Amino acid sequence: MSNIILKAENISKQYRLGNVGSGTLRDDFKRNWARIRGKEDPFLKVGAVNDRSQKSTEDYVWALRDINFEVKQGEVLGIIGKNGAGKSTLLKILSRVTAPSTGVIKSRGRIASLLEVGTGFNHELTGRENIYLNGAILGMTKAEISSKLDEIIDFSGCERYIDTPTKRYSSGMTVRLAFAVAAFLEPEILVVDEVLAVGDAEFQKKAIGKMQDISKGEGRTVLFVSHNMISVKSLCSRLLVLNNGLVRFEGGIQEGVDYYLKGEDTVFENQLADRTTREGDNSIFKFVDVKLMDSANNSVKSLSVGDPLRIQLHFQSNPLIDLSEIIITIGIKDTDGNLITFWSSDEIGFNLSMKNSDDSFDLFIPKLFLRAGEYRLWLFSSYKNTSPANFCDVIDYATLINVISKDYFLSGKVLRNNANFFMDGQFL
Repeated sequence: MSNIILKAENISKQYRLGNVGSGTLRDDFKRNWARIRGKEDPFLKVGAVNDRSQKSTEDYVWALRDINFEVKQGEVLGIIGKNGAGKSTLLKILSRVTAPSTGVIKSRGRIASLLEVGTGFNHELTGRENIYLNGAILGMTKAEISSKLDEIIDFSGCERYIDTPTKRYSSGMTVRLAFAVAAFLEPEILVVDEVLAVGDAEFQKKAIGKMQDISKGEGRTVLFVSHNMISVKSLCSRLLVLNNGLVRFEGGIQEGVDYYLKGEDTVFENQLADRTTREGDNSIFKFVDVKLMDSANNSVKSLSVGDPLRIQLHFQSNPLIDLSEIIITIGIKDTDGNLITFWSSDEIGFNLSMKNSDDSFDLFIPKLFLRAGEYRLWLFSSYKNTSPANFCDVIDYATLINVISKDYFLSGKVLRNNANFFMDGQFL
């Protein structure tokens, strides 16, 4: 017997931009006439790719297009992608909240969903009443719900307020109770969107642990959407990467995270000037090249822990702006996309008007106190202040920094790699 518990076949979802509905009687007539004759919806033949950064020239857009995948029983499938990639739409289709425009979903067993804060709750009812309401929606009897009631309340940490209407709950309390209900009422498939990010750090850790127990200990299936790559790597066994409504990657965790973090069109060997994955108004200021150099000003791709590093950046700027008002930040991110350190020009007391030479500047780091591993360079620039409206050029992964371990303390032992930073020090 197959252990496939969920299967998506050619799932697509089309939306009309602007007003809800088709908009005209003529369009409605065309749809209904095609359906009566057993023909395909004529409007499914049109529609733009779901790229939210581009101005649309069409009335219809494909939020998802031809999505195919299978999920095995007991598997934890991570679904990641940029905002607007189609993740939440896919989960709503899997949860039967909305129907696909084309394709079918095949599943075995009950599906419990945690998609948005308060989804499935009647906020005029108390927390206790909502537990019974959600259990009934999942098809459970009152006796089954009652047998789990104490565990749900204890896990949620909302016992003091359990007989208070949930409209008086904070968003964090609502998520706590909603997750506890979804996890303890034993669905065969648990669908969790980014909603857990609303909870505090303690509850997020608790929820991740519970989902691990659900999948590994109880053999149930979890579909998990998150922008937190640490959570994804600790919980998931396989990844699906979406971009513009299309599946761009399906496979292993580390490969999927690397693909997502680097970006679809990011090739580190290319000039920065050709990079399309950037944010801001770079007509004001734009990074065009980056070089990593050692203490002898030789271009390098790798360096050892504790070595000096010179980062040279070339830029283009609008001649009408005052360069002294450009703020530059250079940061280093780990492989999970976490910013681990950065240097900002306004904090250091440097501005580009101090430069009298060509359009370039350097950041010199006397000792790079990073343990061995692969890191990414993050570049940020803004005009006058760092509010999003004033972003000039922001590049998430400008280039790779490969750090090699060595015996920095001359102790006969090379530094271990199980952390990002080390500090220069000695035992006395």
